[in-house]
Amino acid sequence: MNSPKFNVEYHVTAVISHLVKLGREEGYEEWMRGIIPVAKTFEGHLGVNILRPQRGIQLEYIIVLHFDHHKNLQAWLDSSVRREWIERVKPLIQEAEDVQVLTGLETWFELPRRPQKSPPKRYKMALLTWIGVFLTLSTVRYILRPLLVHFPDLLAQLITIGIVVLILTYVVMPQLTRLFYKWLYPNS
Repeated sequence: MNSPKFNVEYHVTAVISHLVKLGREEGYEEWMRGIIPVAKTFEGHLGVNILRPQRGIQLEYIIVLHFDHHKNLQAWLDSSVRREWIERVKPLIQEAEDVQVLTGLETWFELPRRPQKSPPKRYKMALLTWIGVFLTLSTVRYILRPLLVHFPDLLAQLITIGIVVLILTYVVMPQLTRLFYKWLYPNS
């Protein structure tokens, strides 16, 4: 079986969250077993990941859909068959679903519980990412240089870049997004 080819320029992801009513988890799981095979029949479908809630915590299911192109994802999201499946799930969920469409770097520019309908302008994302990478890389290299002096160059770079990516993802970009939120999303 051939694996799907991901085109970085067009690959698009939809993140859908459902808050399931207490005691309706089994029905929701059954609903997912029904809708997932239907979604797979749509053109451009590249896969789905399900993030299930932990027991005893809020019953939020996260469905991550991957499509090859935005138009194919939109065809699925707007399809009558999907609307029928959404009608079936309504008695099982607490509120209307939340759908976020992501295509790339904008995932760094999302704040929890503050979803945006459209990502920031690309030049804004590029500029803020450049600032974040510059600041983080400069700092991490300065701190790690004495510790990695005896490592081979390639291994030192690998370690440095790994740490930079983690710091960017979990610390720097969320902070920069909060700091520059009004500039990134002027209409919010």
